[in-house]
This record gives sequence, C-alpha cells and structure tokens, in this order.
Amino acid sequence: MPRQQQPATRPVRRRSYDQFCASARALDAVGDRWSLLIVRELLAGPRRYTDLHADLPGVSTDVLASRLKDMEQGGLVTRRKLPPPAAASVYELTERGQGLLPVLAALAEWGAPALVERRPTDAVRAHWFALPLLRALDGFGGAAAGGVVDVRLDEGEFHVRTGEPAAGEPVYGDGPAASADARIALDSELCLTLGRGELTFAEAVKDGRIEVTGDGPLAVELRGV
Repeated sequence: MPRQQQPATRPVRRRSYDQFCASARALDAVGDRWSLLIVRELLAGPRRYTDLHADLPGVSTDVLASRLKDMEQGGLVTRRKLPPPAAASVYELTERGQGLLPVLAALAEWGAPALVERRPTDAVRAHWFALPLLRALDGFGGAAAGGVVDVRLDEGEFHVRTGEPAAGEPVYGDGPAASADARIALDSELCLTLGRGELTFAEAVKDGRIEVTGDGPLAVELRGV
C-alpha cells in the first residue's frame, strides 16, 4: 500500500533583518504592518477573527489571516476553540505576547502628540483610548491588586484594569465590566492629555473634568477623598 502523503505544513517565515541585535529581533517578530495593532486588540482578551477584523478597519482578510498565522508560529498568539454552544475559535495572547503591553504603552505615549485633531478618514473606537488612560491610572488601587474601572467617553464605553495584570488577564475591554470597582466619565481629548502627562488624574478630578462614581475603595481613591 502506498504511503499516505502528509499535508504540507506552512513554513515559518524567515524574513529577518539578520542582525544580532535585540531591537532587530523584536522587529523580526512584530515589525510587520498590523502586528502590533493586533496585539493592541488582543490585550482586551480572547477575540474571534470577525471581531478582530471589525476593530482593525483597513486590514484585508488575507493580511489579517497571514499576520495571525505568523504570530501563532512566533509564539505570540494562540488559537483555541470555545466550548459549546459557542462553537467558535478565538485568538488570545500568550504570556510572551502580553509582554508587549509596555511596548504599546510607550508607543501610545510617544504618538499622542501627533493626535492634534481627528482627520476625516480616521476611524475611532472607544477602547483605543485605554492605553493612554492606563498611564494616568498607574498606581491607583495598589500596584499588585488593582481594580476595574468603567470608562465612559462620547465615543463609547470600555473598562480598564489598574495594577499589574495576572498572566492571561485582559488589560481592558469593550463596554462596561460585569463588575466594576469605580466608574469615570471624561472626554477623549482629556484622555490624550492625561496620556501625554500634561495633567494628572488627580488634577483633572479636582478641576471637575473627570466625574468619578462608586462607593468602593478604588472609587474613593480616584476621587481623592
């Protein structure tokens, strides 16, 4: 009986800068267009392919599928099947992929001055303001324990987690959380101002530019009372 031929596996892409340099190696893994923005979306937790495509306006289905496969092979992303009745696959960050949070936070801080005004062609999602806001919330709720804060902007609602996230724990997410320790309301421009470090969270609360609600310890701490 002839030997059954095994299906060919997709070869690992070998495109590289071929430089013995940590920065070059990092860019080998996430330097392609869309890769870091995929990480940004997956910091919100497991996402279906259709959800990723919806929140990455401008990416083609072919490019998104290719980037996800490359990131799987690079150990940044894993794919798993949800149990019934969902019957859908989701992508999520590995511990190594989640380690890119400080990189994205630094990029958001560096890029914030370029957001002077929104261009007519610019898409926007409320949760894209999470990274700039996380910088302003750093230290609230205790570095280890942290807490969940619901955020309301004119563009929509999302929630963020203060403190150090546990392995695999979402850093932020769409919409209000199932259980939040505090709720804040502000505008997107103030989010960017806070992210640039031009104003502290406490100063914005004192000036009445941030409304904080809730009765728990984190809400009290955010109000500064």
